[in-house]
Amino acid sequence: MNYLTFRTRPSDTRVPTHTSLENVMLLEEALARSRQHDAEEAARRYRQARELTAGRLWSRLAAYAARRAERARVTG
Repeated sequence: MNYLTFRTRPSDTRVPTHTSLENVMLLEEALARSRQHDAEEAARRYRQARELTAGRLWSRLAAYAARRAERARVTG
C-alpha cells in the first residue's frame, strides 16, 4: 500500500483522490450489488413459479366445481 503523497510545490497539499482502500470498497460494493441482483432474480423466478402453480391449482379447482355443479343439476 502506498500512502505517500508527492508534492511538486510546497503549497500543493491536495490529498490523493483514489486510495487503495477506496478501490477495495468499490469492489465490495460491486459484489454486494451483484449478490443483490442475483437474489432479486431468484425471487422473481420463484414468484413466477408460484404464480404458475397457483394458476394450475385454481384451474383444477374450477374444473372440480364445474363437475360438482353439473352433477348437482343432473341429480337435483
